[in-house]
Amino acid sequence: MRELDCKIITEAVAKLCIEANTVLPSETAELICRAEKTEASPLGRAVLSDLRENFELAAREGLPICQDTGMAVIFADIGQDLHIKGGDFDSAVNEGVRQGYEKGLLRKSIVSDPLRRINTGDNTPAVIHPRIVPGDALRLCLAPKGFGSENMSAMRMFLPSCTADDILDFIAETVGTAGSNPCPPVILGVGLGGTVEMAALIAKRALARPANTRNTDPFYAELEERALKRVNAIGLGPQGFGGTTTALAVNIETYPTHIAGLPCVVNVGCHVTRHAEIIL
Repeated sequence: MRELDCKIITEAVAKLCIEANTVLPSETAELICRAEKTEASPLGRAVLSDLRENFELAAREGLPICQDTGMAVIFADIGQDLHIKGGDFDSAVNEGVRQGYEKGLLRKSIVSDPLRRINTGDNTPAVIHPRIVPGDALRLCLAPKGFGSENMSAMRMFLPSCTADDILDFIAETVGTAGSNPCPPVILGVGLGGTVEMAALIAKRALARPANTRNTDPFYAELEERALKRVNAIGLGPQGFGGTTTALAVNIETYPTHIAGLPCVVNVGCHVTRHAEIIL
């Protein structure tokens, strides 16, 4: 049985908060740079150029890529042979978020109650998704989620008779309804199957998958490509000014589901779909 002190977890989370908010994942940066060269609209190319300069400056100067530094979402794969000592896991993670947002001068956006709206002052609590896995390591993936894009996400319960085209229609409809609100070009995480909460969870996990990778199932890999073409055909373009680059990627994740239903969640991510990870 391997032991890991909570202090190490706190330090790691604090560093991830700053890294994720200041350094865009390399694969996402590459997609933006590629889109700048292929975008058909001159205005769209100019916008993409501005986005590129912004994330390059942020990484160089250690500044947030976006003023909305998000709600901290943490995916934690905890090895079953790992013993966490010196405190409880959730408290260690939240202390890391507290320290990271303070040290990184990151905007604190979390309110303690959804209706009374009083800011907690330190961007806690985080949203923590633990998962027990084989081994004795701890893998942390921190994905700050801004709400310009989160607010544009959508969920629909389809009948089991629905087709892949019905899913594609829903994905395109979600993006079209969102318009410029999620700061396109977007990255979409799509969760299919399970139950309502599982579809939402795997849609969020899909956003943390590298944007330049496709589903390992060839059927869904092809569906991701079809979805990307459908969304880009809408013509919203960068920041909604028109163009051929409305989305950078569509990541689909699936889970077995009940014979009587087919939950689908589209979790919308902006062009600053951020995540950073570490294995302890």
